Amino acid sequence: MDHSAHAAAPFPQGLQAAEQGYRITPALTILDAGRTRVEFAILGPDDAPVTAFDVQHDRKLHFIAVQRDTSGFQHVHPVMDAAGTWSVELDLTPGVWRLFADIAPTTLGAGIVLGADVAVPGDYRPRDLLERRTVSTVDDYVVTLDGALLPGEGAELRARITRGGIPVTDLQPYLAAYGHLVALRAGDLAFLHVHPEGDPSDPATPAGPDIRFHAMAPSAGTYRLFLDFQHAGTVRTADFTLVAGEPAPSAASEAPVDGAEPVAHGGPHSSHHAAHHH
Repeated sequence: MDHSAHAAAPFPQGLQAAEQGYRITPALTILDAGRTRVEFAILGPDDAPVTAFDVQHDRKLHFIAVQRDTSGFQHVHPVMDAAGTWSVELDLTPGVWRLFADIAPTTLGAGIVLGADVAVPGDYRPRDLLERRTVSTVDDYVVTLDGALLPGEGAELRARITRGGIPVTDLQPYLAAYGHLVALRAGDLAFLHVHPEGDPSDPATPAGPDIRFHAMAPSAGTYRLFLDFQHAGTVRTADFTLVAGEPAPSAASEAPVDGAEPVAHGGPHSSHHAAHHH
């Protein structure tokens, strides 16, 4: 896959339900809270479901569901039937969720990200998660993010993973990398492609504690970042908030806020991820 094609595109992805003749069509746009089955299709220029996709990062389709206030994030792997209908289970809380399908239809020959909203009835209390945050605690792991997002130019981000204060050096590959990072712009949830540096198949790429990424912000503003990493057979998700266009304070000056609640990531999926990953 040609990464430079993404880098050259200043227009962020995932804002549109349709692009270049392809569109995402969820079977239902109102879904029940709780454990819910989601079905959707990708329709092509001929208005028929697309069934041929190129593999990107080990998958023909990456599916990400995020609460509009970014309080919930799930990166799951739907299954497609012969007719081109994709289905997957999500754990949904009340509110509006944005569904992203990151795909490369074979006939298009390029990658696109399509997005659609679904509503979940219930008592919705939005959370403000837009304070700068570079340290994330998930279970007994602490993940620290160093580096800055720069408007309109590429920059390196480095995630460092420790467990019980000890650097983790035996990360397991997840989606053909030691980490999978998704960045979303606050306000419209524009989807940024973030590329890991190195490759687990290359012995020169360390299996932790540092995972390096190359990212480019399409504009100044606040971004929410979600890092999936696999260790000891389980995929976990750390989350961060960065502001593009402002100087980055050193991580050492920043401690986790007391009483800050971790983002709900739909824990049941963690074990599913590991089970489905080959």
